[in-house]
Amino acid sequence: MTLPLVHIKVLDLTRVRAGPTAVRQLADWGADVIKIEQPGDGGGTLGGARHGPDFQNLHRNKRSLSLNLKSDQGREIFFKLVNDADVVVENYRPDVKFRLGIDYEKVKAANPQVVYASISGFGQDGPYGHLPGFDQVAQGMGGLMSITGLPGQGPVRAGIPVADLSAGLYTALGILTALIGRQHTGTGQWVQASLLEAQIAMLDFQAERWLLDGEVAPQAGNNHPTGIPTGVFATADGHINIAATGAAIYERFCEVMQRPDWLTDERFRSPGARSKNRDAMNAEIEAITVGRSSEAWIKAFNDAGVPAGYIYSIDEVFNDPQVKHLQMASPVHHPELGDINLVAQPVTLSDAPFRIRSATPKLGEHTDEVLSAIGYTDGEIEQFRLDEVV
Repeated sequence: MTLPLVHIKVLDLTRVRAGPTAVRQLADWGADVIKIEQPGDGGGTLGGARHGPDFQNLHRNKRSLSLNLKSDQGREIFFKLVNDADVVVENYRPDVKFRLGIDYEKVKAANPQVVYASISGFGQDGPYGHLPGFDQVAQGMGGLMSITGLPGQGPVRAGIPVADLSAGLYTALGILTALIGRQHTGTGQWVQASLLEAQIAMLDFQAERWLLDGEVAPQAGNNHPTGIPTGVFATADGHINIAATGAAIYERFCEVMQRPDWLTDERFRSPGARSKNRDAMNAEIEAITVGRSSEAWIKAFNDAGVPAGYIYSIDEVFNDPQVKHLQMASPVHHPELGDINLVAQPVTLSDAPFRIRSATPKLGEHTDEVLSAIGYTDGEIEQFRLDEVV
């Protein structure tokens, strides 16, 4: 099996989450990723943090090189690696790469074919360009917290770092786009993304409701903002999601609920009427759904072609038969943690089935291997250690 990015070499200067998320996409599909880490602490990842779930899931399929970029020799080694690299990814605060002397223009001068990617909190310049980024801050400034939660509840953060993750994924898409473009131009370019831009992009139709119609979306809780009836409904033993939007599905929904009158009731017969009378409709629906189990309702709805599903806790997610079939828990052997599972890629390629090839490396695990490959001798590498270069 040949993975599609096996010919791509990546220098990974990232830490925390957004940057590592971008690089993980490349590493998982075969890129040779050299994770460059600060000697001694790996950027604050020693101890339990390095062996914790977040770090292990973000940095699989990579090699680790410890390298002090604040030293002249460290930068010399970095630029020697740049000579045959395809991609450099960093998510420092915008000014840091310039202070280190490893910014895009300097990297481009050394290797014009390099695709250089930067992730920041708010962009590389502008009024907020100098500020550090944090996911929840971007969620707030990007509008997500204003539409998350129950009506009148006040701002609520999403349960996952949406801004971090989406910034990483958009950056990976930008890197791949630039690599494809390089096939025609022969040169790389600077790919830039930020948590704020990614979060606004992820608003998608909610943002467009404002841009096109001047409509500010409110908090809608578990109700879909436009598709009605869609939401969370209590059953005899829990809660389920039901999504009955569109005329044909709504008719089937009314049939399963044994309420054909909802098709002619002036309050519910049209999407506009259902939107106006959402609370009344939800109350009538739930008065019926509480009479049967979640399993019974989901079977009835799915048999009728009405979208419905369980509302799982995370442990229940991975016990679901479809999730097991999709192999979303991917096994790998870690030399210290033993046999563990990490979250699989959600994309399937017909000629390159996904698997995690190697667990997250120890800090500096591949330092000798990487330096030897670019011509340094054992004696030189040992001297680098004595000088705290690696």
